[in-house]
Amino acid sequence: MARVNPLVAHCPHCGLAVAGAVDAYCCSGCELAAAIVSGAGLQRYYATREAPAPRPEPLDADWRSVPVRDAGEGEQACRLAIDGLRCASCVWLVEGILGRTEGVSSAHVSYATGRATVVFDPRVIDLAAVGARIAALGYRPRPVDAVRAADRDLLVRLGVAAFCAANVMTLSASVYAGWFDGMAERYAALFRWMQLVLATPVALWSAGPFFEAAWRGLRHRVLAMDLPISLAVAAMYAHGVWATLAGQDAYLDSLTMLVTLLVAGRVLEARGRSRAAAAAAALAASWPTTARRCTADGVQTVSVDALAVGDRVEVGLGEEVPADGVVTAGTARVRMALLTGESEPVAVRAGDRVVAGAPVVEGAVTVLADRVGADTLGRRMASDLLASVDRGLPTTPADRIAPWFTAGTLVAAGVGLAAWTVVAGVATGLHVAVAVLVVACPCALGLSWPVAVSAGLAAVARRGLVLRSGTALLRLADVDVVALDKTGTVTAGEPRVLRADDAVLALAAGLERSSHHPIARALRREAAARGLPLPLAIDVREQPGRGIVGSVDGCRIELRAGAPGCVVLLRHDDVQTTVMGEIALADTGRADAPEAVARLQQQATVALLTGDKVAVAQRIGAQVGIAEVHGEMTPQQKAAWVRARQEAGHRVLFVGDGLNDGPALVASHVGLAMGSGVAATVQAADGVVTSDALGPVVAGVCGAQVVRRVVRANLARSVAYNVVAVAVALAGWVDPLVAAVLMPLSSAMVLVGGLRVEPRLRRMEATWTSS
Repeated sequence: MARVNPLVAHCPHCGLAVAGAVDAYCCSGCELAAAIVSGAGLQRYYATREAPAPRPEPLDADWRSVPVRDAGEGEQACRLAIDGLRCASCVWLVEGILGRTEGVSSAHVSYATGRATVVFDPRVIDLAAVGARIAALGYRPRPVDAVRAADRDLLVRLGVAAFCAANVMTLSASVYAGWFDGMAERYAALFRWMQLVLATPVALWSAGPFFEAAWRGLRHRVLAMDLPISLAVAAMYAHGVWATLAGQDAYLDSLTMLVTLLVAGRVLEARGRSRAAAAAAALAASWPTTARRCTADGVQTVSVDALAVGDRVEVGLGEEVPADGVVTAGTARVRMALLTGESEPVAVRAGDRVVAGAPVVEGAVTVLADRVGADTLGRRMASDLLASVDRGLPTTPADRIAPWFTAGTLVAAGVGLAAWTVVAGVATGLHVAVAVLVVACPCALGLSWPVAVSAGLAAVARRGLVLRSGTALLRLADVDVVALDKTGTVTAGEPRVLRADDAVLALAAGLERSSHHPIARALRREAAARGLPLPLAIDVREQPGRGIVGSVDGCRIELRAGAPGCVVLLRHDDVQTTVMGEIALADTGRADAPEAVARLQQQATVALLTGDKVAVAQRIGAQVGIAEVHGEMTPQQKAAWVRARQEAGHRVLFVGDGLNDGPALVASHVGLAMGSGVAATVQAADGVVTSDALGPVVAGVCGAQVVRRVVRANLARSVAYNVVAVAVALAGWVDPLVAAVLMPLSSAMVLVGGLRVEPRLRRMEATWTSS
């Protein structure tokens, strides 16, 4: 590992400069890390890594707070975040070292998320020792919920590139203006040198990630898109230096702007990686943190983490259930959206099941806990969302073409250099080779995907669907099964009055004047729509699970549940109870649901999945035209249904709005959330429907198909342009200066193609409307 360097020596592990002419370890930590690597038989890490390892530093994490779960046979599993992973070799090294550590049975590290899942035997090794093992290599393990220092490297690179590009563009405009109005040579030379000074940090530092990625690809024998980009940046900068020295225009404005746009894309990509983790954090933040546990000494307030299976807890009005369990005493109305997806509170009494996180809106109950902590339904859903972070991103069409394009460009440049060197000398050969690399710059190829996708994202956003990424938009084009949640998605999520006499409705709405129950809101809304005056009710008392009772004009009036989907208005007097009338209510489909479903059925199979009763689900399905209906489904059953369809070769689009839809959103090929849904569901989804309608979902599917066609057309134009341009450059008809001017033409072709997304989508919508 040691090497002789007469100028400077480095630490073989972390790369830090050390005194002397021979490489030596800078500290005992690096020496220990190298010994661990060698002792595990992983010496080839030093030959394959792309960057030196971080320097080992002491750990200050509190490993006792890291949650672990039972992995069977006495083993435990946990998740750790690892900072400092710089390449795939780092992942290989950490997995290899942990896999050879006594007491660790398995370790999986995700480079995309920087998380490790470790299964270990606590009887042999504790979690602190596992963390120390990783830290000895120079990486920084920490609990996943510990705060990570902000990685500002890309933002700083972007800021430097943008600042320099703006100034270079201004200087270039002055030089170009001098072509027509005349400019003294000393001022033109000054401006050219100022451009070179500003372009140097952009080319050599801001573009550094692309050079590093290109080098990593070469080390792994992969010709990635970053290679031709790196070669083009290097060629344009080298040409800029030569042109400035020769007193010619260098066209460095194209270089600086290109790097700025490319780095901006990397920043946006890096920000997108944490969304699923944020969704899980939002979901976890919604759980109660304390519970009132019943003991022999009375009721004690304890942390929810202190609860055990078999504990009895009291839950009162305004509190949230702290554990999954069964009601043993009391009555209440509880919002069970986490389990059923229904917004209407559910009446519960002894023997009914409740889940952690469900708020009590009326009454009070005692719950016998049978699932606590990480085993509760909500925590398992949060774990599913965290697991979704580790899913890899699919490659784009440009990524698949890039190796062939890169190889062709390099071969063409090499052929041009060799041929013209023989014919006209080295200077001409270099001239032609640089022209080929510049004119064949993969800007158009690299932009063919994002330009069309950006236009598509804007088009569907104008129609009420906001997608988180272009990948999600293109995945919509593959969908052949659409699964819709009922409440809040196909329906508005609020009951509506279907049938009622005016007199009965006025009395019922007057009785419900001050109630916040969804039925009360529906009655008042319908009474207002009919223009009915509401009588004044006194001595009003709500009865959880039964109804509401009060006095109107001296008569005792009661509103209670009747037949399914109905409430009954009763009048009590001293002699008898009289039925005054019946009001029929139901949660009906959205106004545009039948048309939207019909359009979706032209593209895919449509199914309705809901936690509501089967009869209600079938009624809504018949209203909107969905034949395949599944009712009384739990969150896990919804997710299992989605996974089963995808394992059968289908691509499923799931649309939902409730907490209970999180697992299905994560499991689906594309998941969309209604904007009125809860925050955790919205964050976990690939996109959000911003209007109270299903039309945006249809627009998303149509827009995805249009964008996919435009992307393919853009790729074809880009390849055709580059073939022609390279041929002309090889013929010696284009020098590097002209190549720098011609290069934007291919990008302009791609931009024109992107402008066709909106008109094509309008034509498709017009065709559907006419049919």
